[in-house]
Amino acid sequence: MAVEVNLLKYEKELYKQNINLIAGVDEVGRGPLVGPVVAAAVILPKNYKCKGLTDSKQLSEKKREYFYEIIKKDALAIGIGSIDAKKIDEVNIYEASKLAMYEALNNLSIKPEHVLIDAMKLDLSVPSTSIIHGDVLSLSIAAASVIAKVTRDRMMMELHEKYPEYHFDKHKGYPTKLHLECLRKYGPLENYRFTYKPVRDLIRKGEEENEEVFE
Repeated sequence: MAVEVNLLKYEKELYKQNINLIAGVDEVGRGPLVGPVVAAAVILPKNYKCKGLTDSKQLSEKKREYFYEIIKKDALAIGIGSIDAKKIDEVNIYEASKLAMYEALNNLSIKPEHVLIDAMKLDLSVPSTSIIHGDVLSLSIAAASVIAKVTRDRMMMELHEKYPEYHFDKHKGYPTKLHLECLRKYGPLENYRFTYKPVRDLIRKGEEENEEVFE
């Protein structure tokens, strides 16, 4: 119970100002070498309680799926934003993360009165608060982190079904030892982030080897 009260600290300060439509926003997928960065915006009912809900990184996959279904059922509105690898390469991951957040907010069916954002600062038409480690300090942001994480993981499972040899079901695109071995063996797919160092270095190495062949 104490954890739940703590997680509603920011929300309750806004409730006192008669602000009830509060959107929590978070993104996942900055670190992976492949696939999109995904953001979610979630508006929860006033004084919402959901025991055990916290930052998606602190939850098991089973728990994330469990809370995902509860949030989908209970939330007043949910918006998703997804920015693909090509755009990430064009604008950099920081800017792409912001674009994903804007898209998620624009996809809400209800306009929020205030937005709580995990770490980022966004230029919005409504008041907002940027909270460092917001995904463990705000229930609204924690809910957004779960929605974003499960959404992205499901995208990676679809990619796994298409390219099982890369084992995206295990590493979800993050640069694990297994993933790097697969990347070296099979090479990057079109939805890899070519500006990311392991991918960039692999391409550069291939180009150098080709040059040696033609010398």
